[in-house]
Amino acid sequence: MEKLLITSKDGIKRITFNTPERRNAVDPEMMEGLLEAVRETAQDATKVVILTGAGDAFCAGANVKGMHSRAGEWYDVTAQLRRVSNPTIQALREMPQPVIARIHGPAVGIGCNYALAADIRIASTGAQFGQVFSKIGLIPDGGGTYLLPRLVGYAAAFELMVTGEVINAERALALGMVSRVVPLEQLDEVVEQWAARLAAGPSVALAGIKKALLYGETHTLAESLDFEAVTQAACFGSQDFREGVAAFVEKRKPVFQGR
Repeated sequence: MEKLLITSKDGIKRITFNTPERRNAVDPEMMEGLLEAVRETAQDATKVVILTGAGDAFCAGANVKGMHSRAGEWYDVTAQLRRVSNPTIQALREMPQPVIARIHGPAVGIGCNYALAADIRIASTGAQFGQVFSKIGLIPDGGGTYLLPRLVGYAAAFELMVTGEVINAERALALGMVSRVVPLEQLDEVVEQWAARLAAGPSVALAGIKKALLYGETHTLAESLDFEAVTQAACFGSQDFREGVAAFVEKRKPVFQGR
């Protein structure tokens, strides 16, 4: 059985964690596969990415049983994080395509941070979220200390991290961790509607929006204004912009080609 399922249709690529027997807890092989898939996707014709899990979980973090088998051994965790985990989070954030996390069950540990690295997080009412690292004597990795406080603020992020509390979807929504919460039976419909909407959108502009938001997180207003000015030039010269203007003048729905 493949531990990571990848399918594509109509410009929408679905990447699925596929070890449901262990609630999609990731091992080194899965982590490396995810990094490879994200990097390849950033270069191909995909317009939207859906990240999800098989069975009843999104991703239950790293495979702790595998860690236990190495207990007492010297292990260069810093090198592993720098080589695989960190580049994966950066690649998810920096890829031009919008990423939708479809979360229908536990998203904890690194699984939570894979979800936080997405652009849109859509959860079912049964979803759960947790920065559970402290429960086994670790700090959050996978960008948790960067991503979570920017969504919920320092105080809430600190509390969630030091307690390792697992919270439900409604609280995650109230904190701003997810975009929306829907009943499980509606989850696929809502995710697919969003994916189709984004796939039909102006890809050059969507990539520019994502890039500008990421840039703005670490730069001044003046720098961000200049970045907007430069990025707008790429949009202004695109076929999508010409189509958008023509559709506006002709009072019709635009048909964007992503060029």
